[in-house]
Amino acid sequence: MTDVREEPSGEQPAAPAEIEGDAVQVAEAEAAVESDLEALQRERDDYLDTLRRLQADFDNYRKRTMKQQTDLLERAAQGLVEKLLPVLDAAHLAAAHADAEVVAPVVGLLVDTLTKEGLETIAPAPGMAFDPTVHEAVAHEPGEGSEQEVVGLLRAGYRWKGSLLRPAMVTVRN
Repeated sequence: MTDVREEPSGEQPAAPAEIEGDAVQVAEAEAAVESDLEALQRERDDYLDTLRRLQADFDNYRKRTMKQQTDLLERAAQGLVEKLLPVLDAAHLAAAHADAEVVAPVVGLLVDTLTKEGLETIAPAPGMAFDPTVHEAVAHEPGEGSEQEVVGLLRAGYRWKGSLLRPAMVTVRN
């Protein structure tokens, strides 16, 4: 059998005061780590909030620019249609006064294309009530009663996707 003896390490057992001092240091270190952890969590939360605000701002920016582009395209289309209204009037006059068989298909195609894109014709029938929001009275005929009614249509009016481009020119009896 071998004799196993412990050799003294040269260290003395710790005194109770040293143990208490070490416990205080450990507690202070734990408090410092906890404080650092809370600070890091607050910083993380601040960064997360900033990121969320930036994402919301970017989404709003993207939606706003899409709406602006859509509005710009709508205004450009409306401007083109407004420029085409005299052409449409001339085509209607040509169909009424010239050889209708030659001009009518072209007029029909133009009207159908513009109607599919959002053009609405305002052409009140005789006897219809006069509406100053969509009719422009250019001539008056005497009549009985206080109600104004449309007697004749001089030029058609148009709406583009619900907004008035040009009122219908009418003769009114009142």
